[in-house]
Amino acid sequence: MHGANLRRHRLNRMIGLARVYRGWNSNELRDALGRDAGRLASGSGNPKLDLVARVADALEWDLGEVAESIWDASDETPLEVNEHESFASLDAQAQRLHRESSYPEMEAVGKAMRRIARNGTERAVAANRLAGAYDGMGRFPRVLQCVREGLAERGVRDEIRLMLSVNLAGAYYALWNLHEARAIATSVIESLAARAGNTRMQRVAYAFAHGLRGQCARRLLSECDSPQMCTRLAREAESDLECASQRYAELADQYGDAQYAGLAHTSEGALLEVRAASGAILPIDAIASIVQRLDSAIDLDKAPCADLLESCGWWSVFGANIALRAGERTVIHVSERSELERALAICTNKAAEIAEHLDLWPLRERAFTLEWFRRQQSAGELPVECNAWVLDADDVRVLVGTMGRFPLFRATGWEILDQAMLTVD
Repeated sequence: MHGANLRRHRLNRMIGLARVYRGWNSNELRDALGRDAGRLASGSGNPKLDLVARVADALEWDLGEVAESIWDASDETPLEVNEHESFASLDAQAQRLHRESSYPEMEAVGKAMRRIARNGTERAVAANRLAGAYDGMGRFPRVLQCVREGLAERGVRDEIRLMLSVNLAGAYYALWNLHEARAIATSVIESLAARAGNTRMQRVAYAFAHGLRGQCARRLLSECDSPQMCTRLAREAESDLECASQRYAELADQYGDAQYAGLAHTSEGALLEVRAASGAILPIDAIASIVQRLDSAIDLDKAPCADLLESCGWWSVFGANIALRAGERTVIHVSERSELERALAICTNKAAEIAEHLDLWPLRERAFTLEWFRRQQSAGELPVECNAWVLDADDVRVLVGTMGRFPLFRATGWEILDQAMLTVD
């Protein structure tokens, strides 16, 4: 069963569930859905939005959950996956596709793995591969869904559960659910504290959890309203980021993996922001170090590797954060303000440039948000400054994609669309 017939079948099943859930007879069902049973779906099998909304209301489900249960894009153009292959063979394919950044193909293989999985461990592995595909596409709410499914399975090996836990924390961090991410990272650290050097995976998870917890504390610095809290968060962030940087550097030296070197480099950049926020170093000196480091990313096509280039993108974000925080001071010399505004423009532009070059949605979200903050800070009249922000069709495409992937960014995205000048045909 494919296409329109499959969607009609799914819709009828959802309506049947709604009828049973509510205990309705035929007339009550018709009144609730606003149409007779014979007019539920068109020939294409695509129900109208008002019908999907009524079914969702009847079931007391979210609208998106009902829509996803009825319609799946893979029904139209399914990617070819040989499901007669073994689970291990499909898993090897998924890992290869991840290394190649072929995320739509990896999603298709992950779904095939889920269909043929025979036990809790295999279902958890399939969920983790799907999470990896969605992470690469920036679909972090789906990452959360997949890793939760995997963690809910019984009889899962410890290392697979560890991977899922780390990925759950990473998805929460990407979505700015910082308290959740910190709690999971702390749980991982505590569980590995006595055995962090046993296996490569455990060592990576230990470094990742420290780095993630340190990054959460760094982000939370912007929400501090008391000096005591800021001091405590800065101290925690510095300790965790130093640990992560050291352990990633050790992993990079031992295994020659550029990903570990990039993560160590990112932790070093985050430390500059933390130390500037705590007063350990002057903001202007931290920014100078960051801008100097960004000289290695002037020509993106000549960058040594994608992992280090991505790290430079995050250094740009750290530099912009430092400049924004320093520019918010009530007493600041005119020459220093000018230097901060210049550094902020350099960092936001570089972050956006690297995000587009590498197709990195989390970096795109930061680039848009920081540019919005920059215009707020530099303009006496916000609408005037933002009306000078011209967005072409490609800019709007990226902005809309970012709004879809990051729910907490959506309000900022709507403000940008309302205030900026759009040049879309």
